Amino acid sequence: MRFSYPERELFAHWSAAIAPGVTLVRGGDGRGKSTLLRLFAGAQAADAGQLQINDVRLEDQPAAYRRQVFWVDPRSDAFEKITVLDYFKSLPGLYPQFDAQALPALIEGLSLGPHLEKFFYMLSTGSKRKVWLAAAFASGTPLALLDEPFAGLDKVSINFVLALLTQAAQGARAWVLADYQAPGDVPLAATIDLGD
Repeated sequence: MRFSYPERELFAHWSAAIAPGVTLVRGGDGRGKSTLLRLFAGAQAADAGQLQINDVRLEDQPAAYRRQVFWVDPRSDAFEKITVLDYFKSLPGLYPQFDAQALPALIEGLSLGPHLEKFFYMLSTGSKRKVWLAAAFASGTPLALLDEPFAGLDKVSINFVLALLTQAAQGARAWVLADYQAPGDVPLAATIDLGD
């Protein structure tokens, strides 16, 4: 894969196979962590190369590819005018393997109960991240992309997410986390180090 911004090249002849478990994309500011997640999600077009999940290639079947990836840009304002509950109700239509039975425990573990009827514009940054984390864990997608998942979270929620990721490290799904450092003691399948 190759990708450049007008001012500089980020990835040249870059290749990776993401294994099940938790992969950390580590790097300093401006090193391309978030860009790499956008590329994996199919939300940003690469200059060259291909992305494939199982037997589905992004360039051949973009809609089918995106149904296999959970990703929300944490800076997105696309959901501001819907409630958290309506967002959760929309997810089974987006992700064929969505696990509705897992959602109540995720809502409880992330203390989202009081926020279900609120519109996204009413939520703090941390509460929005909690919604997207709950959605990621319930989505059932083969690939889940989390950009700085702990930013804005309280200690109880951080510990809850770390426990979920520790379980996910042994599962069949692939999780890619973009962050400055490793997520606690979560066992990592791999680290993609983009440098400081």
